[in-house]
Amino acid sequence: MATRLLVVGGGRMGEALVAGLLDAGWGKADDITVVEPLDARRRDLTARTHGLRVSDAPVPAQGVVLAVKPSDVQGACASLRGADRVLSIAAGVPLVKLEAWLGPDTPVIRAMPNTPALVGAGAAAISSGSSATEDDLAWAEEILSAVGKVVRLPEYLLDAVTGLSGSGPAYVFLVAEALIEGGVLAGLPRDVSQTLAVQTMLGAARLLAESGDSAETLRAGVTSPGGTTAAGLRVLESKSVRSAFLEAVMAATERSKELGAG
Repeated sequence: MATRLLVVGGGRMGEALVAGLLDAGWGKADDITVVEPLDARRRDLTARTHGLRVSDAPVPAQGVVLAVKPSDVQGACASLRGADRVLSIAAGVPLVKLEAWLGPDTPVIRAMPNTPALVGAGAAAISSGSSATEDDLAWAEEILSAVGKVVRLPEYLLDAVTGLSGSGPAYVFLVAEALIEGGVLAGLPRDVSQTLAVQTMLGAARLLAESGDSAETLRAGVTSPGGTTAAGLRVLESKSVRSAFLEAVMAATERSKELGAG
């Protein structure tokens, strides 16, 4: 009997998907089989998730998530030809290559997730291959929704997704580093500065997500004329911080296009 879901790749993203699906009640541990070539990693996965099936080679499955490194995708696809449907979260591997390696009749969905999926707060975009149906897309959304938000986009926009939400966590972490250092420079103990900076970023993100107000409206609400926030923002604008973020997203987008064409 075919396993309900085959996850090819037992790394961090593969494990995060499995954990998210189980936490969301998508199924039981024995509904999922993880393919992982490293013996030590297989033992680790088995120990961490009771009942999870772990194998060193693919088995028949109702659906497959391809969660290997980009350099390993072609080899993995060779062992998956004829699969019922495949969701690839391998960065930078276009649908045309996936379909060529898997076979033209295999329904393929390509996704660009990000690392906050590891804590169930990911952002992902999905694009469908030529043989994928609405049912296949809905299946892919169900899988990825277990670890965050999912949007549908044409494939040509996935490079922009990479530049924004794929690389975006690193931009946010850089801001966090700077805020922590700023608090220390202003006289706060480092542990206190870190606590305040992290909670400020968490709270601001939740306020933006849950209030229904735009980022511009919320920023204006914190900024009293002639006040402390206005003084800080004036410095950020004078240093072209806004422009730097725009250029960062564009640079990451262009690099994603280059890697995909390679």
